Amino acid sequence: MAGGDDDYVYDEVTGEWRPAAELATAVQGASEVRDASGNVLKDGDSVTLIKDLKVKGANQTLKQGTVIRSIRLTDNPEEIDCRHDTIKGLVLRTEFVRKR
Repeated sequence: MAGGDDDYVYDEVTGEWRPAAELATAVQGASEVRDASGNVLKDGDSVTLIKDLKVKGANQTLKQGTVIRSIRLTDNPEEIDCRHDTIKGLVLRTEFVRKR
C-alpha cells in the first residue's frame, strides 16, 4: 500500500469516506456563531438588539437598539449568554442581535 498517514472518516451526511483533516475543518466552520446579519460573534463582543424583546421571568421589555456588552458564547450556536444592567443571566437568540 502507498505510505500515508491520512485517516478517513465516514461522513453520514454525504455517505462518503472523507479525509479526517477535511472533516475537522468543516466542523470548525460550522461552530461559528453568527448574528442576524451574518457577522461572526466572539466572546466579549458587544451587540445591539434589532427587535423589542419581552424577557421571560422578568416584568420587563428590552427595547430595540439596546446595547448588550461582553457577550459569552454558549454550546448552542443560536444562543448567547449576556448580562444587562437590570437582568442577570440573560440568554438571547442570535437572530435578534447585530454585532456593533
